[in-house]
Amino acid sequence: MNNLNTIKSSNAMKPTRRTLLKSLVTAYTASLIPWALAEPVDSADQGAFVAMSAIIAGRQTLDSELAKNLYRALLADDPNFASGVKDLLALVNERKIDPLQLQKILDDEKSPLAVVPRKIATAWFMGVVGSGEHARCLAYENALNAVIVADVLKPPTYAYGPYGSWAKKPNEEVPNV
Repeated sequence: MNNLNTIKSSNAMKPTRRTLLKSLVTAYTASLIPWALAEPVDSADQGAFVAMSAIIAGRQTLDSELAKNLYRALLADDPNFASGVKDLLALVNERKIDPLQLQKILDDEKSPLAVVPRKIATAWFMGVVGSGEHARCLAYENALNAVIVADVLKPPTYAYGPYGSWAKKPNEEVPNV
């Protein structure tokens, strides 16, 4: 046995940076899912949506009422959305994908699931579901892009009065979806 073989075998026992990174990402992702699943949901499909939302948003808790509204709107836009979310959650769990690399991996693989994280992120961060003529704003001051910076910034408004106020409340009969 020469020194070259000894060095290789001792290096084989040391964890690599990649292994360490995968372990940390797995622990981080796993830490989000139990919190997300603890949120009240109406169905397993909606539970998968809340879990994926927590992973994509990087938040342990999300507004449960907004989650229901966003989920219903996304489902109304795309009847296959629920199955796409479940498939995406299964893929993330199976392959232990880093949430920061998820979109790049899906795009690089030209996965049909690549649209799902974009839809979820747009819904949560912008409060908008759909696009073009079919776009609907379901959240404004409660969208994550405003919530994250709410301690310092307030989103601009055309309503006169304090932030978040209305001169006249919108019609109650207009559905969100």
